[in-house]
Amino acid sequence: MMKSQLNWIHDGKLSVCGENASLSSVSKAWRSVLDRAAPGPFPPDLVVQVKAIACELPAKYGIPLSRWSTEDIMAYIRRSGITATISGSTVWRWLHQDAIKPWQHRCWIFPRDPNFVAKAGPILDLYHRVWKSTPLREDEFVLSADEKTSIQARARRHKTYPALPGSPMKVEHEYERCGAWAYIAALDVHRAKLFGLCEDKGGIAPFDRLVAHIMAQHPYQGARRVFLIVDNGSAHRGLKSVKRLQDKHANLTLVHGPIHASWLNQIEIYFSILQRKALTPNDFPSLAALKERILSFQEYYEEIAKPFEWKFTRKDLVRLMCKVNNRPADLYRLAA
Repeated sequence: MMKSQLNWIHDGKLSVCGENASLSSVSKAWRSVLDRAAPGPFPPDLVVQVKAIACELPAKYGIPLSRWSTEDIMAYIRRSGITATISGSTVWRWLHQDAIKPWQHRCWIFPRDPNFVAKAGPILDLYHRVWKSTPLREDEFVLSADEKTSIQARARRHKTYPALPGSPMKVEHEYERCGAWAYIAALDVHRAKLFGLCEDKGGIAPFDRLVAHIMAQHPYQGARRVFLIVDNGSAHRGLKSVKRLQDKHANLTLVHGPIHASWLNQIEIYFSILQRKALTPNDFPSLAALKERILSFQEYYEEIAKPFEWKFTRKDLVRLMCKVNNRPADLYRLAA
């Protein structure tokens, strides 16, 4: 289009300064053509409507898709007669302004514990070294504990090749199962200190062994209080687990989180690091080799680790619950 339009400019006489005498009139005609060819600015109402469509599931509009792409939104807008001139890049630019990405998704569990705020609040306080509105003393410690079960040792049927220039690491697809470990671990959230045991299976006895291992060491043995944050797994569920452990360790306070709230437990962050950095790809010739890797990584990580920078607070929790359940904030503040 540009080339053909430029061909309209005929040779004309040059002025003393070298300007084409007909350039001014031709330029006006050229701008007029561009104004007719290029679409004008879209009305704000259309931008809002497109963003609203992107924030709904395609099924609401009778589209057999699980999620939108920019091209899908563009096609729907054109087909429905909202506008006929919009492009996929324009749709993307509008959505990018508000960080709307309907083509992405993530799995999560909606809070279903009726006492979610009441149970989660004390854990968030402990991460900020507060218990029942009182700052913790120097001889009080906070640990997070859980189990990473069924960590398999998979012996590949061909050796793994390391990365080469232009070629990634190559791992044989087929493997033989050599057994599995239950890794029971705890993290001192303010000191980045780790404790862990590899057991044949999880349960009450292995978990109690981990707690005994922790409480026998300095500074926990002589601490004023040790708070142990756990989920509702069978090894440490309910009041029976509280009584069982506190009968053995008088300075231990067991703190249970809400159901389906593993994201509140900081040991889960470490488990994800362990999985990515030490266990993937899974290529271990024996259970002994897998155990050595897990415990060696635990020591390696302690040497470089710093406490996680936990910023989520009770106020953030209240805002999240209001957003999820569409309820007034005052209801959650009272529960907290």
